[in-house]
Amino acid sequence: MTQSHRITGGQIDRSNTVRFTFDGVPYQGHPGDTLASALLANGVRLMGRSFKYHRPRGPISSGSEEPNALVELRSGGRQEPNTRATVVELFEGLDARSQNRWPSLRFDAMGINDRFSTFFAAGFYYKTFMWPKSFWEKVYEPIIRRAAGLGSVTRQEDPDEYDKGFLHCDLLVIGAGPSGLMAALTAGRAGKRVILADEDFRLGGRLNAETHAVGQGSGADWASAAVAELAALPNVRLMTRTTVMGAFDHGIYGAVERVSDHLPVPAKGKPRQILWRIYAGKAILCAGAIERPIAFENNDRPGVMLAGALRAYANRWGVKAGERVAVFTNNDDGLRTATDLVAKGVDVVAVIDSREGGELIPGIRHLRGAEVIDSSGKLGLKTITVRQSNGRTEDIRVDALGVSGGWNPNVNVHSHHRSRPVYDTGIAAFVPGEDGPPGLSVAGAAAGLLSTHGALRTGRDAAMAALGLTGAAPDLPEAEDAPVRVSPLWFVHHGKGRAWIDQQNDVTVKDVKLAHKENFTSVEHLKRYTTLGMATDQGKTGNVLGLAVMAELTGRTIPETGTTIYRPPYTPVAMGTLAGRSRGNEFKPFRLTPSHHWAKEQGAVFVEVGNWLRTQWVPKAGETEWRQSVDREVLATRKSVGICDVTTLGKIDIQGTDAGEFLNRVYANTFSTLAVGKCRYGLMLREDGIVFDDGTTARMGEHEYVMTTTTANAVTVFRHLEFCRQVLWPEMDVQLISTTEAWAQFSVAGPNARKLLEKVVDQDIGDAAFPYMGAANITVCGGLRARLFRISFSGELAYEIAVPTRYGDALLREMLARGAEFDPIVYGTEALGVMRIEKGHVAGGELNGQSTALNMGLGKMVSKKKDSIGMVLSQREGMVEESGYRLVGVKPVDPNGKLTAGSHFLEKGAAAVAANDGGWLTSKVYSPHLGCDIALGYLKGGDRKIGQRMRIVNLLAGLDTEVEIISPHMFDPEGERLRG
Repeated sequence: MTQSHRITGGQIDRSNTVRFTFDGVPYQGHPGDTLASALLANGVRLMGRSFKYHRPRGPISSGSEEPNALVELRSGGRQEPNTRATVVELFEGLDARSQNRWPSLRFDAMGINDRFSTFFAAGFYYKTFMWPKSFWEKVYEPIIRRAAGLGSVTRQEDPDEYDKGFLHCDLLVIGAGPSGLMAALTAGRAGKRVILADEDFRLGGRLNAETHAVGQGSGADWASAAVAELAALPNVRLMTRTTVMGAFDHGIYGAVERVSDHLPVPAKGKPRQILWRIYAGKAILCAGAIERPIAFENNDRPGVMLAGALRAYANRWGVKAGERVAVFTNNDDGLRTATDLVAKGVDVVAVIDSREGGELIPGIRHLRGAEVIDSSGKLGLKTITVRQSNGRTEDIRVDALGVSGGWNPNVNVHSHHRSRPVYDTGIAAFVPGEDGPPGLSVAGAAAGLLSTHGALRTGRDAAMAALGLTGAAPDLPEAEDAPVRVSPLWFVHHGKGRAWIDQQNDVTVKDVKLAHKENFTSVEHLKRYTTLGMATDQGKTGNVLGLAVMAELTGRTIPETGTTIYRPPYTPVAMGTLAGRSRGNEFKPFRLTPSHHWAKEQGAVFVEVGNWLRTQWVPKAGETEWRQSVDREVLATRKSVGICDVTTLGKIDIQGTDAGEFLNRVYANTFSTLAVGKCRYGLMLREDGIVFDDGTTARMGEHEYVMTTTTANAVTVFRHLEFCRQVLWPEMDVQLISTTEAWAQFSVAGPNARKLLEKVVDQDIGDAAFPYMGAANITVCGGLRARLFRISFSGELAYEIAVPTRYGDALLREMLARGAEFDPIVYGTEALGVMRIEKGHVAGGELNGQSTALNMGLGKMVSKKKDSIGMVLSQREGMVEESGYRLVGVKPVDPNGKLTAGSHFLEKGAAAVAANDGGWLTSKVYSPHLGCDIALGYLKGGDRKIGQRMRIVNLLAGLDTEVEIISPHMFDPEGERLRG
């Protein structure tokens, strides 16, 4: 296919041809093209549909500010929605598709919305969908959800990698236009560490799109020479395809480098994008300026573009946007576009200048004091209607119109610390305020200096000031220094149709007028009522227009009206980039237990418990479902002996002469009376009396204790204890250290637990020498230091044995080998949970942050003889009422009946409504000993309902089971087995 709109010149490689498709149609372009420039070169103007009204839209810009030409790229797992065609680098085989249309771009059925625009005016969603009430869920919400959004998200996994990195520099230069290049040259030549970042793949900024000279050559040639010099400096890092998307605290900037977006597939070992955290001593914002349009009736048709974009497509990419072009301007920059297009051989049929005294360009028809008041063309611009200064109207046949309403300094990043821009009447635009991010200065067009010389000068001066450079300032190349001549024109008053301000969100002048009529005149209210500036482009081309319209309506000046501010990110950032490598198995770091490698060898199934990977169960040959494995592990443990890795439990060494009193204060029960060599179960409360954590603490010496916590609260409890030690009672002689990672710990449970341990423990651990709840420092396997605790949460004779972590794997293998005669098994967290619930021990489901000791049946553990954290508030009236929730056991009357955690207690015959709710099940398992599902739960007045029958109801699961309320101690209630 011929590139019908390709003209001479440009910075593309015409010696090579790149093939790509758009909506399935094949096209050709050249290296150096963007998707937008290549489509325009092929005569394609229609590239998208608007969000609300689905009006035909084409690109209006040539950069990242583009609101209209949003496309989907690639397919499968690499599918990428909402990508601006103006910044997509063309590559061989690129597959692009339009979005937000059905069934096709040229015929979009949702375009019917435009016919009903009267009903979809600003704020319509606040006033509609209110009645009838029954329609919301079945009619309104499904329609709204289907219409919402722009692109589509793939359901396949992204095969590419994303990464994160850290960089440090003396000076970060944001933007590589004339001011940015000059700032980087000044700092780089002085030997400073410099990072120059620009979102474009070709450094130079607007110099690449202009024809005026810099020094002895063109602006593009000067930029190329500056880039070459910078690239040769070892202290300068050039970062193309890199968007500085946010300014954060302490001189930190976020930047997204698109490492491989310009390739079909990333090179092996290379990420697609990198999210950089840049630590900059100083930074200079050299982000340039963004041209703004003038709003007039039907100014959104494909072919209506910003005048600077027309110039950029012609000069940089060698593309004419149309065969017959007109320019509508209120400033001299629009005239520059007409001059450049004529020089390229483009037919410029008219310049419509709203000013009476604008400069005349030889050979071009000028209409001074005139305005474009309308346009026509269904899928693209065909004619414009011009109202001349004498009131006469004229239709002019054109297929491209360049509109220039002036230039807005790109203040976005400067506003990221809530700095409000200030209005500069000289350029009719907002410039950066005084209170920007610390260490960030602004230069060039971003500071309101719109000439090339002004950009070069301020770039150099900003670098010298930021870095404290002294001596003679570097010489500047000669460059144009034309003054800004602009006569503000925000919107054309003539015409009855809609004049578009924010083209991505379909906000019109009429919408702003409606907001004014309904008293949403504050800029923040205007933004939210009309959605002005709330699209993916953050209103880069439309915000100032909307504010100016509101200013005129309220009779205030633009500074009095004010402006909203911007927030990160500057341009949209992919979720994969924010995640980096934190996805899949690398979503968060894993902590492996000492037995992990042994368990992996056995084919164990693992479960995430916080950051830990714990063995859930260890399947054997012939077992086809998890329940078979878990039942086997439970039965084998209760029959002989089982081993479970409990290293994940928090372990805290507490030492000092006041250690006992310290524990008295943090635990609800007493620990100062605990004998050396003994353990005690402890209950810890929050200040409000709710149970915080539970565990055992052993007294290993006169002033030495070892506390264990639940896995989930290991860090939280340690932090709490440190707060108590350092803030509440700093006078106490007590020291803490977390030893969770220092000790590998195994629970050895079952009738043969002692016999197995006797094979490895060097000391006598008979019942007389080592009684129930005993604790001691011991040695194993001929002298390895270890700790032994005789505690049980399974209801069996059980011990917990600990050795230094490096020996954990070896100890497990040694116990299995030496105790082979007892057929020991290793059981996982599921079997652990079954035995825990059979015995009635509370765990995560019961320690839910809203339960008291009394709820758990542990009210007597809260000592009234001493003060402790939470003791007083635990005795509040509502927390000690006799009819309150109590922990109970539950089993179905029918052994085949099913239970689910989260189900609610109801009396037999009671309706399943909240008023009849009696409590809920906290934990549920299948008990191979009882031969049915069993559960623990909180039941109102549960301790007085033992033996009664009730119902368990779960409306979501469709469950309604008759159950018997029993003691939570469902296995060996007398405790004979655990005492051996």
